[in-house]
Amino acid sequence: MSNKANGSMPRQAEVATSGDDAAVVMHLDLDVLRTLLQGAGYRVETLTEGSVTFLRSATNGLAFDIRPGSNLLGRAGQFIDLSFVALFSVRGALPLDLVNRWNKTHRFGRLFLDRVVLDQSAAPLDFLVFCMDVSVAGGVTRRQLRTQVDLWDGLVQQLIPWLREELGKLMPTIDPAANPPAASVQSPAEPVAPVVSTPVAEAAAS
Repeated sequence: MSNKANGSMPRQAEVATSGDDAAVVMHLDLDVLRTLLQGAGYRVETLTEGSVTFLRSATNGLAFDIRPGSNLLGRAGQFIDLSFVALFSVRGALPLDLVNRWNKTHRFGRLFLDRVVLDQSAAPLDFLVFCMDVSVAGGVTRRQLRTQVDLWDGLVQQLIPWLREELGKLMPTIDPAANPPAASVQSPAEPVAPVVSTPVAEAAAS
């Protein structure tokens, strides 16, 4: 497991530091999640974009975010679900049937295309988004929460070679004179600058 920059050490989180895997987690906050991830061997940093504060970590060089979900009413900073999210910048045309093939053959972890317009005068940016939702509604054990982290990690390890293989299959079918460039996807560890289309098909976990 290859990890990102270390964040500041959290305060003592009531459930995540109890040492009891059977302890029931009724809600989450970023300190609890940071402690859980650090206990699993990940390095974690806290980031803020606009009004949203979230965590960022990495596995095998692929950066991913842990983003809070539904807030508890009247309890600032506490929530009952979260999303693991990894973004890949897309160069060229990525067929939707390729994306749908992952969702059809894998039960966990959603893959979809998203388009972001940062500037009306500039071309939009296309991203391949890989995400998985986790909920603690009704209460789950700390062991179950850790298992969800392991599940996400395992899905990421499956996704990278799967993308390489599937994108490689596109090359023999492309006529450069009649079709857009084949897709290339790259996993950004930092905010992504505009990318340039390329006819090379590859998936890079950088």
